Amino acid sequence: MTEQMHHLDADQAARFFQDMNAEGEPEKEFNPGIASRIPGKTVAAGALIQDGQGRLLFVTPIYKPYLEIPGGVVNSNEPPHAACQREVREELGLDIELGGLLVVDWTPQHGVWRDSLQFIFDGGVLPAEQAQRITLPYDELKNFQFAELDQVAKQLKPSLHRRLQQAVAAKEAGTATYSEFGRS
Repeated sequence: MTEQMHHLDADQAARFFQDMNAEGEPEKEFNPGIASRIPGKTVAAGALIQDGQGRLLFVTPIYKPYLEIPGGVVNSNEPPHAACQREVREELGLDIELGGLLVVDWTPQHGVWRDSLQFIFDGGVLPAEQAQRITLPYDELKNFQFAELDQVAKQLKPSLHRRLQQAVAAKEAGTATYSEFGRS
């Protein structure tokens, strides 16, 4: 099993290898170099985690002037759901079972950051006793808080605020949604 597949259990790994085998030999380039000219996108995945009162869990990064939700950038060859699970574990020190997809949002290039796909998964409800066990990485996050979305709107990037509004609505509707820059 490759290093990128550490997130798979034995059954998932067997299924993955069967699927890869069924794909056949890797495709060869008919025009050498074309694949290297295809632009790349950043992919990130975050978790919508709530407390028993329905408030959302926000973290304060040391490297940004605004709030975020737990999550981060997806590594090469890492599925977004597995990346979100890994990031939650790294950022909060908790192993929580993530639910399904709530939002996929495309965001345009802005400054030094490439355009990206932002996934939000349902992180469920975090019981108070589990929230008390949160441990933050000192070199990445300053603190965390549970808050109503509108209470912290001014501390969020506007596109994240819109994306989170859609995630909350998708969770309530039991569906997933696609948006562009936080707008359907």
